[in-house]
Amino acid sequence: MQSMPQGPYKNKAANLGVWCLANLILIPVALGECNCIWEGSFVDVYENTDLIVSGNVVASKGNSIDLSIERQLRGEAQRQDIRIWLQTKNYCRPNPDQFPLGSHWVMALKKIKEDIPGGFDPNTPNISYGRVDDFILSSCGGYWLSQQGETVSGNLIDGPRWARNTKMKPLHLDILSSYIGGKITREGLIKYSKESTALNELLLDTRIFLKHQTREFSTE
Repeated sequence: MQSMPQGPYKNKAANLGVWCLANLILIPVALGECNCIWEGSFVDVYENTDLIVSGNVVASKGNSIDLSIERQLRGEAQRQDIRIWLQTKNYCRPNPDQFPLGSHWVMALKKIKEDIPGGFDPNTPNISYGRVDDFILSSCGGYWLSQQGETVSGNLIDGPRWARNTKMKPLHLDILSSYIGGKITREGLIKYSKESTALNELLLDTRIFLKHQTREFSTE
């Protein structure tokens, strides 16, 4: 029996293999939000940022929002209202629609320290990479937490990749501030995050009371 030519079939098989490999490589990217790699939850990424603040959204234009700072948890801002540049083009940042006017957030931000070629177009000033001394919010990790009153929630610690609304119980903002300031360990934060909001407040009040008692005792 005469065998059929193998050349064309080998080429087709090779092309199919390349196509399958390319799609396997692209799957993780498709599951993410852009071409970046997941960097971790809030506790894993906040140290690599320039400013951590609590505040509310007071304005929104193009791919930017203005956040009115209510509390600075790390770093120092030069003004109360700061501009934060979000997603446009292929920048790895969240969509501005996720932050409606009046909503409250804790954000870990990176400062724009130098001009980026082509980053700011005067013809479209509200759609750009951003301007020097403004801030950007990355979508490559848990860089923001939702705030309701004095509690926060979101991908705070050991959360699933790319998840924004995790099942963690609300955590008191003062406890998060204490962790950022180095007064609570990671293990301690995990413990607090598993407790109810009421217990968080009770534990925090107790800690503050004992701290004051210690100071009064030492001065006697």
